[in-house]
Amino acid sequence: MAELTQSLIEDLQAFDTPTVCNALEILVPERRGYGYTTQPLICTRPELPPVVAVARTAAIRATHPTHLRGKEAREMNDGYYAYIDEGPKPSVVVIQDIDGPQRGYGSYWGEVNSNVHMGLGCLGVITDGSVRDIPDIADGFQMMADRIGPSHAFVHVVGYAQTVTVSGMRVSSGDLIHADQHGAVVIPWDVAEGVKEAATEIAAREAVIIKAAQQDGFNIDKLRAAWGEAAELQH
Repeated sequence: MAELTQSLIEDLQAFDTPTVCNALEILVPERRGYGYTTQPLICTRPELPPVVAVARTAAIRATHPTHLRGKEAREMNDGYYAYIDEGPKPSVVVIQDIDGPQRGYGSYWGEVNSNVHMGLGCLGVITDGSVRDIPDIADGFQMMADRIGPSHAFVHVVGYAQTVTVSGMRVSSGDLIHADQHGAVVIPWDVAEGVKEAATEIAAREAVIIKAAQQDGFNIDKLRAAWGEAAELQH
């Protein structure tokens, strides 16, 4: 299994998430229909570079208080943050809101939690819940969420380190995530180091067609010629 080295991070950050999805269609064609977000998310900072990080997973709810009390509540809270701090970094938190139709009722994410997570090596959050405190979020911290809301209500962690599904994307703790303003995708570790080459080849083929389309006198014959030229670039 590949490791999340600085070199691999830089290689993957050179491409947007749709291009990474295109590369995965070549590297793992059986995953063409899954492994990425399929429902829209709000990206609060589209100007940031793509997030390339190892997933930490959790589930939350906010419509009613936690049933845990005293020591048990403290242990859940401490255990969650200890989990965020452990393992490979940088990380990204993928959090499923299990309040069903009322997901997003309360936000786990704001000024305090973004700074705490950033300090623990986390680059951002991907959640089907809500986020808030948009102007005051930690510098460089990305948030992709189902919605923006004003209150945290009774929000609390109900579990962590389990497999979750957020915006149609199934994620396990330790998965490699690529995310930007378009959404997110899980990159299988065993093909991670091949994404750069595949994405570069795709971009080269697309460039031939785009260049042709931007020339004066472009027509179907020139499109067909561009298709042929692009095909010759394919291994």
